[in-house]
Formats: sequence, structure tokens, C-alpha cells
Amino acid sequence: MAAAAAAGKAAAAVYGHGESGGGRGGGFLGPRVPAEVEAMARGVQDVGQETFRRLLKVTVNALEGKDCKESVKLIAESTNLSEEQLAFLISGMYTLLREALRLPLSTFKQEVFKEDLKELRIPEDFIVDFCSIVFGNSSLARALQPSILMMMKLSDGTAHRFEVPIAKFQELRYNVALILKEMNDLEKRSILKIQD
Repeated sequence: MAAAAAAGKAAAAVYGHGESGGGRGGGFLGPRVPAEVEAMARGVQDVGQETFRRLLKVTVNALEGKDCKESVKLIAESTNLSEEQLAFLISGMYTLLREALRLPLSTFKQEVFKEDLKELRIPEDFIVDFCSIVFGNSSLARALQPSILMMMKLSDGTAHRFEVPIAKFQELRYNVALILKEMNDLEKRSILKIQD
């Protein structure tokens, strides 16, 4: 009986249900809540509904790959939030939404999402707005296709990490193969000329 209860708790933790270790982690964000999400959850307490919605719109645009510098500048000018506060809020919202939108809706339930946000002490009105984006915006879910994390190591020893959407990776792969083929063809031609 105890083994069955332990197995149930383990399965619940894996699928983001049930207990989550004292209100921190175990939900859709994984075993540890990212620092930027925690900072956002603390900072969002002092933000009004209108400002929150503007920040949320900027975050959604960023997730869709749009340039948001001007929008952020306008928010900074029209609110009493510092650049640092804006950075914490937007990066936390970005991480929270990115992680939530990557999960399949067939297994990720709105009630679980709401409960996880409540544990982060996010105000109820804001939870409703987050839910409307995650569970009611299919165009955003389509825009958030899986991506590939790449790392380039340069000759000077520095390493650069970046994410590439799968479509762009396929395009890169095709172009690299095309260049290698052309180089190979050139090499064959030059060998033929030398032998003549």
C-alpha cells in the first residue's frame, strides 16, 4: 500500500500534478522553478492590470519572434518601472509561457497550470490572462515549434550557444550539404585539369 502511494506521488511529480515540494517546483516548470520566473512572480505583485497586459503582449510578440524594443521602451516611459524591473518581468513571463506552450495540451491541464501559478503567488487576474494565452491561442502554439540548441566553438576557444527553429536548421543543413557538394565537384574538376 505504501509502495503504491509512493509510486502515485512519483507519477504525479513527473506529470506535474499533486504535491510540488513546499510550493516550489514539481509543476510544469520542472523540479526547480527558474530564477527569472520567481523574480517575475515577486515583481508582478506591484504591477497594475493594464501594465501587466502590455507586458504580456510584448512577451507574446517576443515568443512569436517579433522585435519588441520599441514596445518595451514605450512601457518604460509610461510606467514607473525601472529597466531592471522590466527585464525581470519580461524574462520571467517569457520563460513561463515558453515552457507552458511546449507541453502538449492533451496532457497539460488548465487546472494544473492555474494551481502552479497560484503556488508562485501570481494574482488571480494575471493567472486568467496567462491561461487565455496558453490554452486559448493556437496561433502562438504553432509559432512555438520545437527548436534545436546549438553550440559553436570558435578557433579562439570561445563557445556560443543559440537556439535554431527546426525549419531553419533544415535549411542550414541543406545549404551546408550543397556547399560541400559544390566543393567536391570543384575538387574533381581541378584534378581532371591537372591530369590533362
